[in-house]
Amino acid sequence: MDAFQALAEPHRRKVVELLAHHGRLSASEICEEFDVTPQAVSQHLRVLREAKVIQMEKRAQQRIYTFNPKSTYPVQEWIAEMGKLWNRRLDRLEAALTEEAV
Repeated sequence: MDAFQALAEPHRRKVVELLAHHGRLSASEICEEFDVTPQAVSQHLRVLREAKVIQMEKRAQQRIYTFNPKSTYPVQEWIAEMGKLWNRRLDRLEAALTEEAV
C-alpha cells in the first residue's frame, strides 16, 4: 500500500495530523484520541507503518510513533501537477472567453 491509499482513510489522516502536531506519541496516547477499539487503531497504525507514512520505535513495552513527512512527497508532487494542469486549462478557457467577447 502506498501513501495515497493509506491516507485515503479518515482515521489514518487523523493519526498523521496528531503526529505532525505533537511530534511523538505512544500508541496509547493515539488511542485516547479515537472512539474506536485499540485493535482498530493498531490496524490503522500498521497500515501507516507499512506505507512508511509513520515510523515506530520500541521503548521497552511502549511503541512511540512519529510522522515521516518524506512519505507524502509523491502526494504533494501529484497535487502540484494537478494544480498546474488545471491552471493551464483555466488559462486556455479564459483566453477563449476573452477572444469570444471581443
